[in-house]
Amino acid sequence: MLLAIDQVLSPDEVRQFRTRLDAAAWQDGAATAGSAARLVKHNQQLDAQDSVGLQLGEHLLRRLAETPQFVSAALPKRIHPPRFNRYAGGGQYGAHVDAAIMQLPGGQSLRTDLSATLFLAEPEEYEGGELEIEDAYGVQSVKLAAGDMVLYPSTSLHRVTPVTAGARVAAFFWVESLVEDDRARTLLYDLDQSIQELGATLSAQDPRVLKLMGIYHNLVRRWAVT
Repeated sequence: MLLAIDQVLSPDEVRQFRTRLDAAAWQDGAATAGSAARLVKHNQQLDAQDSVGLQLGEHLLRRLAETPQFVSAALPKRIHPPRFNRYAGGGQYGAHVDAAIMQLPGGQSLRTDLSATLFLAEPEEYEGGELEIEDAYGVQSVKLAAGDMVLYPSTSLHRVTPVTAGARVAAFFWVESLVEDDRARTLLYDLDQSIQELGATLSAQDPRVLKLMGIYHNLVRRWAVT
């Protein structure tokens, strides 16, 4: 499932993020890439221990926990601390697939089920910089408004096209879901969204809505790995 989620951050929050990020100490992004990715990765990133990145990442995690569409789609078990990157002057990231396992602070590991990019620059601020994601329907080109986020399976081949003018600034992170199978997560998301719509039209206590809620939670019990 490839899903765009609007306004994870408000315009005011985006402005605050950009004020701090525009003055941050950016480093060569290739330093954090694996041997294969290093050949195709040409961008800038904040160091994982950069105080600005850590503070903004914590704020973003709080906002994600308050975003029902994200919680419904991802069913998060663990979230990798958000990182921040910048593309300018022809910067790009060639075709690659994210690593299956990533390390978390403290020594734990995370299985990357879902990848996420939250845009922090408006589309008109830069040329190029589309996130191209290959799925069953072909190549999907994503370039969202600042504050909006795209969520997609980490198994997807994806790339960032060259930024030929301006600067593309974004946050990115990975999610280990309670439900590993993407098809199962998609079914659960669709069912949950339908229940929410019916609950608004009928009533959350309507017997038909309650029955569907029971089916939803029983499916989560069947598929979730805690």
